[in-house]
Amino acid sequence: MTHKIEIRPIQKKDNLRLAQIIRQVLTEHKANLEGTAFTDVETDCLYETYKTKKGAYFVALIDDEIVGGSGIALLNKDFPKTCELQKTYLLPEARGLKIGDKLIESCFNFAQKQGFKNCYLETFATMKRAHDFYLKKGFVF
Repeated sequence: MTHKIEIRPIQKKDNLRLAQIIRQVLTEHKANLEGTAFTDVETDCLYETYKTKKGAYFVALIDDEIVGGSGIALLNKDFPKTCELQKTYLLPEARGLKIGDKLIESCFNFAQKQGFKNCYLETFATMKRAHDFYLKKGFVF
């Protein structure tokens, strides 16, 4: 069976579902901890957070159902050419379908148009598949 896969910019109506997905994935990986995206107030208002000139958040859908997303934004005003890949999470049923590739490609395309030259990210030690994915995308740990 062929599924319709779509990557699009976040809409305000996506906030609640994306927050649920982020918390679900963090719980799956035992990373539902204080001081992480699990308790970050931005997790509940991604649309508003990424409405900045130097930020974007992309949503992944399978058959019109949100299955994850990924954001990109300026890391720090002291490093204007460095962006950060942020809040990249996919539900288990969306993994292995190249959706992560499409999300990251959308983020990187946006970053390039914004003039970023470097990209930073943070992830959890428990997310082994994510580590392998990021290494294939050119990140170094």
